[in-house]
Amino acid sequence: MNAATTTPSSTQMERDARLVTARDHKVAPGEIAIGVIIGRTSEFFDFFVYAIASCIVFPALVFPYLSPLEGTLWSFAIFALAFVTRPIGSFIFMAVDRAYGRGVKLTIALFLLGGSTAFIAFLPGYDTIGIWSAVLLAVFRAGQGVALGGTWDGLASLLSLNAPQNKRGWYAMMPQLGAPLALLVASGLFAFFLSVLSDADFLAWGWRYPFFVAFAINVVALFARLRIVVTHEFERLFEARELQPSPVLETVRTDGRNIVIGAFAPLASFALFHMVSVFPLSWIALYTKQPLERFLVIEAIGASVGVLAIIVSGFVADMVGRRKLLAWSAAGIGIFSIAAPLLLDGGELAEIAFMILGFMLLGLSFGQSSGVVASNFSTATRYTGSALTSDLAWLVGAGFAPLVALALSVTFGLAASGAYLFSGAVVTGLALFINKELAGKDR
Repeated sequence: MNAATTTPSSTQMERDARLVTARDHKVAPGEIAIGVIIGRTSEFFDFFVYAIASCIVFPALVFPYLSPLEGTLWSFAIFALAFVTRPIGSFIFMAVDRAYGRGVKLTIALFLLGGSTAFIAFLPGYDTIGIWSAVLLAVFRAGQGVALGGTWDGLASLLSLNAPQNKRGWYAMMPQLGAPLALLVASGLFAFFLSVLSDADFLAWGWRYPFFVAFAINVVALFARLRIVVTHEFERLFEARELQPSPVLETVRTDGRNIVIGAFAPLASFALFHMVSVFPLSWIALYTKQPLERFLVIEAIGASVGVLAIIVSGFVADMVGRRKLLAWSAAGIGIFSIAAPLLLDGGELAEIAFMILGFMLLGLSFGQSSGVVASNFSTATRYTGSALTSDLAWLVGAGFAPLVALALSVTFGLAASGAYLFSGAVVTGLALFINKELAGKDR
């Protein structure tokens, strides 16, 4: 194999990646896992940096003319935009993938993601440009969503399909490690700046640094992922597994049922995802006098527990099956939803218990939430179908969760947020019951 061989559509970064890895070698699942973890961590870091800022920065910076509650609700409304525009990004970038290749698609998508994030770092506040501050924030957030639709590289599906038969749960959990790892770093960064800066300095410029870090991480992640997906060995593996982009509309027509069921199966996990990360931070900021940096440290501790729980989910899923683990986790989330409001409103020790228990359940369920997707699709639509399922799952299960949970809580009391989470557990149970194929296909 000639190391200098490139395709006509290769970017310079793609060519550099080929020079690093263009050699004949056997592709191991562990090598795929490294690329998946790096890629998911970078995406989730952008997500959590924005989510934390939605709770403690944007209500004061962008919506100072509203009450803190109204400002937070509007921030959460803009927060949801990325989940609405993500399917649009998938539609656009799947066409780019078919026309120019996976490497070109990833390069454009990750630079759009990093650029949108970096632009937020320079966002002027309402005091400077008035209502245009909110407009720009919405545009940049929508840009993040479109970009996320293009960051689907198929590596998670490739990892699942190439994992040993008795280790599929173990390898399925690896992509999910990116979420708690990203939250751990994002929470730590914001906690540090909150602890060393005055409130005025933090609001003026301190909050911007994590967004610069997010851009830098995206650049590193881009090269790490291109290093894998543009090599000839991996291209052959993608082709052998028929992980090639199919037209979006055709995929929806042929596999619409699998997309919908696959999106609702992890609903409890995705709802809990925001109920233990974004929503409690907004509640603490609005209705307690606790130092925000203290609660961010608790979130970082919870994220560490989440990492361990995700790893445990790999062992458990290989012993009992992924479908059964998801069902058990949904039942656990349903029970937790009853106690969660009491814990969150029960003082400092109860808050810690809320976070630890919540992240334990999140790790067990979220660790396998993507492991039951790829095998449900025909080979011709697996690549695009998995991407669309992920888009719909995040939109339905997570996109509006902070907004809905906060609105319900301030209207009907904190117990309403528990009822909202319980509904997610019920839907997950129904989706797993309806989708009987999972029992036979996903062990």
